[in-house]
Amino acid sequence: APPGGLAVASGSGSKKFPQAIIVGVKKGGTRALLEFLRVHPDVRAVGAEPHFFDRCYEKGLLWYRNLMPRTLEGQITMEKTPSYFVTKEAPRRIYNMSKDTKLIVVVRNPVTRAISDYTQTLSKNPTIPTFQALAFKNLSTGLIDTTWSAVRIGIYAKHLDNWLRYFPLSKFLFVSGERLVSDPAGEMGRVQDFLGLKRVVTDKHFYFNETKGFPCLKKPEGSSRPRCLGKSKGRPHPKIDPQVVQRLQEFYRPFNMKFYQMTGQDFGWD
Repeated sequence: APPGGLAVASGSGSKKFPQAIIVGVKKGGTRALLEFLRVHPDVRAVGAEPHFFDRCYEKGLLWYRNLMPRTLEGQITMEKTPSYFVTKEAPRRIYNMSKDTKLIVVVRNPVTRAISDYTQTLSKNPTIPTFQALAFKNLSTGLIDTTWSAVRIGIYAKHLDNWLRYFPLSKFLFVSGERLVSDPAGEMGRVQDFLGLKRVVTDKHFYFNETKGFPCLKKPEGSSRPRCLGKSKGRPHPKIDPQVVQRLQEFYRPFNMKFYQMTGQDFGWD
């Protein structure tokens, strides 16, 4: 490439398969993580969720690679599609692309994650039943409906089991969705280390927005204006009966304990 920064203008660099994928979880904080990562000069990422390994796999790997941004030497290619984590075929398909793929999973308390998931659906479709009507098969016995995706997604141990058939634990980084909010710089330090990147994204990059209740970027990628996540993020949650919340907490506890054991990390949800 010619000197003087003309490399970018001449469309140099090449499209590569992602070396790292944010595979989960829905409503965990994946968009925030990707936006925070895109501040790093050595990260190039697809903006939209490609949904290749769950919905578009028949389009083929060349189609997938073509979606990727061009990268220069030393840059890494990334994408995020949170539904991969709960897709049975995803681990095998990603393994078949490259067994060296690094996998990032943003996890969050499964109860608040479920309520957040429900809140998103409710905003798109206000006529759906109440949270408790969907969460329970039988309210009087407290039997939870594990077929409802909002509940099922939070059984992290079950999903991780499926991934560990293909990838060792060393290929995973589990990011705390809660810490991504309370200490974004600390969590981003872990992420950059895992990706083999210099620690460029630090506390200098964040300020806390009291209105949204989220950390925001002072100077996001390719812009001089501070930027927070969009209107669809940080919606107020509907009030859920505390007994419903408690019953869900009890339901998730054994799965959470198993997940803490599997990952060697206590996420402090219990």
